Amino acid sequence: MLQSKIILGSEEWCTLPELGIPSIKARIDSGAKTSALHAKNIAPFIKEGQNWVKFDINPIQNNIKTIIHCEAPLVDKRVVKSSSGFREQRYVIQTALEIGNSTWIIEMTLTNRDSMGFRMLLGREAMSGRVLVDPEKQYLLGQTSSDNLNEVYKNAVKASSGLRIGLLASNPELYSNKRIMEAGEVRGHKMHFLNIKECYMKLDAKTPEIHYRGGIILNQFDAIIPRIRPSITFYGCALTRQFEALNVFCLNSSTAITQSRDKLFSLQLLLQSGIDIPTTGFANSPLDTNDLITMVGGPPLIVKLLEGTQGKGVVLAETRKAAESVINAFKSLNANILVQEFIKEANGKDLRLFVVDGKVVATIQREAMPGEFRANIHLGGTASVIKPTPEEKKIAIRAAKAMDLKVAGVDIIRSSKGPLLLEVNSSPGLEGIEGATNKDIAGEMILAIEKNFKLK
Repeated sequence: MLQSKIILGSEEWCTLPELGIPSIKARIDSGAKTSALHAKNIAPFIKEGQNWVKFDINPIQNNIKTIIHCEAPLVDKRVVKSSSGFREQRYVIQTALEIGNSTWIIEMTLTNRDSMGFRMLLGREAMSGRVLVDPEKQYLLGQTSSDNLNEVYKNAVKASSGLRIGLLASNPELYSNKRIMEAGEVRGHKMHFLNIKECYMKLDAKTPEIHYRGGIILNQFDAIIPRIRPSITFYGCALTRQFEALNVFCLNSSTAITQSRDKLFSLQLLLQSGIDIPTTGFANSPLDTNDLITMVGGPPLIVKLLEGTQGKGVVLAETRKAAESVINAFKSLNANILVQEFIKEANGKDLRLFVVDGKVVATIQREAMPGEFRANIHLGGTASVIKPTPEEKKIAIRAAKAMDLKVAGVDIIRSSKGPLLLEVNSSPGLEGIEGATNKDIAGEMILAIEKNFKLK
């Protein structure tokens, strides 16, 4: 019986002939129940009266220019918990698998595996009764060379053409920045990472310029995607403003980013647009602390630093005495703070709606860790896919419009009074929401730029 089984190492090359994938490296993982295949732009459709799904795949790791367009019969939709802890609903397909001289039908879930080391994972359900795994070995059925990969995929390489797009940010290794660079390159654009700290500018009525360290002039860009961390908002927005002066299209304008970073100003703008927020107070003097607390409904309440981000500088004060202490402590440091009512019924949950070009492209529910009231992913919160109500989508779109943001992460909390807007982020992170929803949000950002230039 054992002699009839295939012996595989922990990594093997295989073929998915029905999907048009001649060679793909798979992680052989008997610890995983289900198999998974990297997929983007996943879309169900009807073919000859049957449910099918189409999707794109970059079959070669770290190669985003090679794209295979696939379609397969749809078997099921399942909730799967990923290795990162996200629960997501995945489409399930059935297709032929070739390893060595053996071929059989397996089921695979479709998910974005950009953050994983392998484009495919082969789980134990697909191996049951057919395979033995030697975890100490690799490529027992043969290795595939780079030259062979280039040959078999030579017709799947997308030519580089299109716009010259700069990503104005600080960290090229950040997931969000890497994904934006990849998404632009996949669509044929020339992407350039521009480190904010290495840019400087020449202010001149006749020949304004932006330079990069070493004297390189950056005046010939078609578009800029600003991703400015809060600590360098002033300089980052100054650079964005300079690009605007050169008639370069900026996905989010300097004015929009500047006002989004001022939490007080942004809340005032949102209220002017008729968007409901939790009752909020702002005062300059410690002498007004007592009335400030009463103004927002008393404790428990939230105290927020105006300059805080990712949940930092946000404190829950559960008693009046605690609230007075926190507020006065911040005031003694000359810090600007907001005092806001605490929405107890939210139970540590909020919604992040990602808006691109006036459309909600993805939504997740963030849930705080036990004992924590802040649901931020950076603070250990978990994300799950959720369908927003029509009212919540309307609020998110109106909020992005009020702030004049083409790209915005809109945070909404569900209260007994209905949905309330917490804040609008002009540089929202992609990792949590792409991982949970399996949507190509970075690609949506590139599409928004193309739309400005009327490219298809």
